[in-house]
Amino acid sequence: MAYRPSRKFKKTLLGGGAVLVLMSLNAPAAISFAEEKYHAYKIAQPGYKARYGSWEVLDVPEEYRTNAIHAALLHTGKVLLIAGSGNSQEKFDAGTFDTVLWDPADNSYRKIPTPEDFFCSGHSQLPDGRLLVAGGTARYEVLDGEVNRAGGGMRVKNENPDKARTFKKGTRFRSPSGVEYVSKFDVTVPRAKRDFKISYAESGRMLPWKTKVTAGEARVFVEAVEEGPRALTTEAAQYEIVGLKGKDAENHYGLAQKLTTEKQDFQGIKAAYEFDPVAERYIRVDPMKEARWYPTLLTLEDGRVLAVSGLDDVGAVLTGDNEIYDPKSKKWSKGPTRYFPTYPALFLTKGGKVFYSGSNAGYGPATAGRRPGLWDLDKNIFTKVDGLSLLDQTETSASLVLPPAQDQRVMVMGGGGVGESSKSTSRTAIVDLKEDSPAFRAGPDLPQGTRYLSSVIMPDDTVFTSGGSSDYRGRNASDILKAQFYDPRTNTFKKAADPTVGRNYHSEALLLPDGRVATFGSDPLFDDADNTKLGTFEQRVEIYTPPSLEGDREKRRPVLGEGPAELDQNGRATFRTEDSRRIEKARLMRPSAVTHSTDVEQRSIDLALTKRGGSVTVDVPSDPTLVPPGWYMLFVTDEAGVSSEAKWIQVKGE
Repeated sequence: MAYRPSRKFKKTLLGGGAVLVLMSLNAPAAISFAEEKYHAYKIAQPGYKARYGSWEVLDVPEEYRTNAIHAALLHTGKVLLIAGSGNSQEKFDAGTFDTVLWDPADNSYRKIPTPEDFFCSGHSQLPDGRLLVAGGTARYEVLDGEVNRAGGGMRVKNENPDKARTFKKGTRFRSPSGVEYVSKFDVTVPRAKRDFKISYAESGRMLPWKTKVTAGEARVFVEAVEEGPRALTTEAAQYEIVGLKGKDAENHYGLAQKLTTEKQDFQGIKAAYEFDPVAERYIRVDPMKEARWYPTLLTLEDGRVLAVSGLDDVGAVLTGDNEIYDPKSKKWSKGPTRYFPTYPALFLTKGGKVFYSGSNAGYGPATAGRRPGLWDLDKNIFTKVDGLSLLDQTETSASLVLPPAQDQRVMVMGGGGVGESSKSTSRTAIVDLKEDSPAFRAGPDLPQGTRYLSSVIMPDDTVFTSGGSSDYRGRNASDILKAQFYDPRTNTFKKAADPTVGRNYHSEALLLPDGRVATFGSDPLFDDADNTKLGTFEQRVEIYTPPSLEGDREKRRPVLGEGPAELDQNGRATFRTEDSRRIEKARLMRPSAVTHSTDVEQRSIDLALTKRGGSVTVDVPSDPTLVPPGWYMLFVTDEAGVSSEAKWIQVKGE
């Protein structure tokens, strides 16, 4: 039946027409106003929603609005939004750190006490459902021209083999020429190592023991007490620690080479916590060995977590000192050495190797660590994977394991030039890791060059992508108010409804248990096209409902009823349902933990499905490299691609 506008709508149009006539003296504004009104009308129509889906901006109470830098879905169905200081120097200086827990089921919110500045930390889903959060911010950057005092890294030495030594923030180091520098953080220097060796004379006679002492060492950022060129140095020197005397002064000292007024980057912290979704609080665990800012955390097949890259405690990109967290002991150990730019996109592959897609975010030279490859952690061998074009534009690109995960195909989408480059690319590329010599092949182009693209795996095996900008941090009003679906089966993109909120740097998107997609954040450099008004952080939350859940289709969703919260000894789970006949497939979907266009957690696993009259049984693959231990969402879909709401189920490790 043809659509007939109501009397109220006709009246609105007539009123709008009068307004347009009155605004004709300001034609550009009038046209913009009319376009916005028409667009709002168009996307609200049932036919449009049935074809493209729809967006809804949530009404977030003011006291819970936050700068969502990180977003993670917990097995309680709630979403953890972590801001830390939220890219606010003022909040950092005040020690005001934010975390908000949002429940999409009833749109309720709760503030969570936040013990550290988790701004630009890393996170990973643990086997028991807790979220590991590690790293964050120790010091904000100071830009060129704004550094008033010489500063840099001081290596603090301890030659005492009997005990470690802690030097508090504010400790002074004095150069041979008398210039003093002050430490900006506490630093604990481990005790020296004493090695005993036996030596022999040529006659074979044993000589007295020889003792070798290797000094303990730790780094700390120091800054000159006074301004001026006298504190600048690029020559190595030994620094006495002011206040120490005698043997204490001999055993403890500083070494530094480069103390300058050049740009000082952000500095990381070593702190690590587990967030408990049931108690809804952070729990401190052992800190990392290295400070990390912009690290990637990846859960491995045995439930341990690999921490990679980041800026260290003096603001330098770590040169390859990676480490592994054991959730059983709550401790960290040394991992395989390998250099990556910050926030590298790493994916656990079938067989246990880790694939680096080339996607990354933020820090590191353009000439190092940009090539994709497969990393054998046990042997610490990295095999390069060729074929990815525009390697100079992998920064701020999106990467994901295409569904289903059994296919072992990884896709890279969009990206931009290194740092503040204005470059962006519409390039996509796909690699099949099952091949003997895997190589990237070109995929279909995005509608335009896009940085900071969000990508979310859907229950029907499509990939929903949205947002981003064509320039660095949305500069030049370059936010892209577009969304689309990628279909791996046809290797094509299909239009989706346009979002109303722009998303660029510091934005996230994730799949909710009800099958919708939630989007958060955005940290534009400017708020206007002329780049004159400094940007404000986007605190609105916008949710996308896919076409398959619009209108009558939502009412026809298959429903999973009663069933277990974990697998039986054969890796199976059975759920009651009245819709078994029309259920076509089942997917086990790992919940997201996403930041900076980087989500190494999400994956979708194809499950064998047995249907009976009033139930369905799913069979989960036993390979932990394909299905790492942890909590997952179980979705079933019918022949039309309409999904159920998720059931949470835990896959336990050995």
